[in-house]
Amino acid sequence: MEPIQGNVSIDAQNIMPIIKKWLYSDKDIFIREAVSNGCDAITKLRMVDSAAAAGCSIRVEVDKEHKELRFIDDGVGMTADEVKTNINQVAFSGAKSFLEEYAKNEDQENAGIIGHFGLGFYSVFMVSDKVTIDTLSFREGAEPVRWESEDGMAFTMTAGERKERGTTITLHISEAEAEFLDLWRVREVLERYCSFMSVPIYLTEIKPEKEEEATVTGEGDAPKAAEDGEAAQEKKEEPKPINDTQPLYTRAPQDCTDEDYKQFYRKVFHEYEDPLFWIHLNVDYPFKLKGILYFPKLKEQFGGIEGQIKLYSGQVFVADNIKEVIPEFLMLLKGVIDCADFPLNVSRSFLQNDGYVRRISNHITKKVADRLTGMFKTEREAYEGFWPDIHPFIKYGVMRDEKFAERMKDCLLFKTTEGKYLTLEEYKERNGEKLPDKMVYTSDAARQDAAIRLFTERGIDVAVLDQAIDVNFVSYMEYSGDPQHKFRFCRVDAELDSLTSQEEAPALDNDKLTAIMREATGKDDLNVQVKPLANDTVPMMLIEDEQTRRFNDMGRIYGRSEFTMPAKYDVVLNSRSKTIARLSEREKDERSLLLARQLFDLAELSRQPLEAEKMTEFIRRSMEIVDLAAQM
Repeated sequence: MEPIQGNVSIDAQNIMPIIKKWLYSDKDIFIREAVSNGCDAITKLRMVDSAAAAGCSIRVEVDKEHKELRFIDDGVGMTADEVKTNINQVAFSGAKSFLEEYAKNEDQENAGIIGHFGLGFYSVFMVSDKVTIDTLSFREGAEPVRWESEDGMAFTMTAGERKERGTTITLHISEAEAEFLDLWRVREVLERYCSFMSVPIYLTEIKPEKEEEATVTGEGDAPKAAEDGEAAQEKKEEPKPINDTQPLYTRAPQDCTDEDYKQFYRKVFHEYEDPLFWIHLNVDYPFKLKGILYFPKLKEQFGGIEGQIKLYSGQVFVADNIKEVIPEFLMLLKGVIDCADFPLNVSRSFLQNDGYVRRISNHITKKVADRLTGMFKTEREAYEGFWPDIHPFIKYGVMRDEKFAERMKDCLLFKTTEGKYLTLEEYKERNGEKLPDKMVYTSDAARQDAAIRLFTERGIDVAVLDQAIDVNFVSYMEYSGDPQHKFRFCRVDAELDSLTSQEEAPALDNDKLTAIMREATGKDDLNVQVKPLANDTVPMMLIEDEQTRRFNDMGRIYGRSEFTMPAKYDVVLNSRSKTIARLSEREKDERSLLLARQLFDLAELSRQPLEAEKMTEFIRRSMEIVDLAAQM
């Protein structure tokens, strides 16, 4: 064959700088593209001669001494004409033309062909001073070809010397990109992008001859006997590929055990703790979609929790957490999703065709909802056991996704202070006579214990809503409900109308009590109510409007203190309390004011911690009261 010289294309000078600098966001993607080309070459061979393709693999060689990185496959190879077409024409898709030639019908297994844009090969020039291709086609009578270029534009084609079918791409790595001559760095990139490719990938390091000799003999040791060398050779393990060609998600769910799922989870996400449960996606219509979604243990720590859903296309890693495919609320999960039909752009970094992607996203959401609702209906006990871990995820999903909310509305649980799990309808059935239009809840069961007991002693269930997400969730539940039947959520210290005793209570001097409380607290506008509560052991409570408190809570959660309003409480004095009755009988003197202020701080403590100065004063006052009691 006569040497050929020329330029790749008339527009290469304009296109190549764009490919090298802007097409790919990360330089290490060139490894994915080079391996993908080899994977395609072997997949093509399987389509034309499955017997010849048996045992084919890709080898990645790191040769630090010669500053070379090689990608070697034993796939279909290329003829000189195919090199001219596939390499010398930028953006010509050899995969497309091959499928047009060999695909007989749509049912033929060709989804394994990765490259469709014809640009991936040129990513190697991002890190190389020179690139060489040595190839020999599988076609009968084909001759080896060698292609060489320093910039992806000017090239040289000559007769090659390759003896076996396949292709070797040799990258002469530039000084600035020397990191890609380190074995650990190449392994890291291969494990990230190629860990599930359908062709075995082997990574080897080419060492200088002296190092190889030292490795055989052992540094500082005499050479071993021939017999020992032969025995060691027999015991030497076969090299293992760095990838799993048949990852768990590609198998049928019925062929996978619980231990299989757990091991896959630990391996892929480097987790030591097992997931709660998982969903195996296996869809053939209206699109091909496979994957596994895992529910990790959140431990009720919604804030700062980040999931990781790895997106693959034809077993080639594309990206993590692509929001167009994965609804925002599912980002709390961990998983793998593989769809060969993803409409990727030429860099495979972003998705195109919003309508198609939306259908995939909706299908994933539906599968998650189906799994959860199915568990609720048939495995209620297990569902309740998972609820402490999964409720932040479900609540977030309900607030963010209307369709998910519609499917999950009857499966939302509310844990009570007694440890029962009730749906909203079950709560209404149990408490409807006493609380026809609201659910009472606590945001801090330990601190609000006195208020909780006012309800539980009357047989009213108190829900526990103590996570940051619950501030928004209760508001969502209110405005998303039936507008004809308003249902409210009230914290145990928000209003006490349902706890007023029907029994007669002693008449107290309301005006005197109001005057004492206002002077003791220094709040001239303090609103004081005297009511007969059902429990006579609680002398006083501070009541704050539910909506005002929620507004302030949200301001604190989002760090917007400028939007919070000054706390304003109503003081409710229990006319059935002996302490309040005695306070009503006393003159407004130093001791009555001391007692009133102490009662106010105790009521405030049951809601939230006292600020530093208030706490110091509270402790000083408590010691004074103890001293007075000791003198009696």
